[in-house]
Amino acid sequence: MLIVAAIVLVALAVALPLEIAALRRLRRFKLIGGTFFFGAGAIVLLAAIAACFVTLNVFTYARLTREQQAAHVSTRQLAERRYVVTLQAPREPARHYELRGDEWQIDARVLKWRGFATLIGFDAAYRLERLSGRYADVAAERAGPRTVYSLAPETGLDLWSLVRRHHRYIPLADALYGSAAYVPMAEGAEYDVTVSASGLVVRPANDAARTALGGWK
Repeated sequence: MLIVAAIVLVALAVALPLEIAALRRLRRFKLIGGTFFFGAGAIVLLAAIAACFVTLNVFTYARLTREQQAAHVSTRQLAERRYVVTLQAPREPARHYELRGDEWQIDARVLKWRGFATLIGFDAAYRLERLSGRYADVAAERAGPRTVYSLAPETGLDLWSLVRRHHRYIPLADALYGSAAYVPMAEGAEYDVTVSASGLVVRPANDAARTALGGWK
């Protein structure tokens, strides 16, 4: 939030003198000069607002400097092919989802920057995007009930889409890609989800999960 405050202060420091100069000229009926300074100030303020929105959206991504814990996931069976999946992300409250199928899948977005950007503090970043249930066989996947949930906060501005659409004009952006991992659901199974610059990894965290993975075909 300090970055957002700094952007606002800089914008005000630049825009206010321009708007004051514009009012002085308009009072003297200097329409051309007044309009120019008024427009210049408005452009500065609009640019600052856009920069604030982009910065706030960046904050929805977690910095990624090494492989790190992204979530702890546990599953509890309710019925055949029906589970409650609890997702606990670091420093966030646990969230509970009902999934249908044989496996649970988690998706994330990863944003990597080029060398110069990393030197000035732009680390690779990730954001968990989606949790869904999936079936082991294609026929069930086509016919069975689907369950999918968004894990990303609603921010109004989608930095991912913005960078992808204008990638050629943003030389600091190196790579944008999605990563997904899926493992079996089982009664009492617990998993650790980690993420690195190469994507997501899911590892068993207890015997129930290891047994489920050991019998996975």
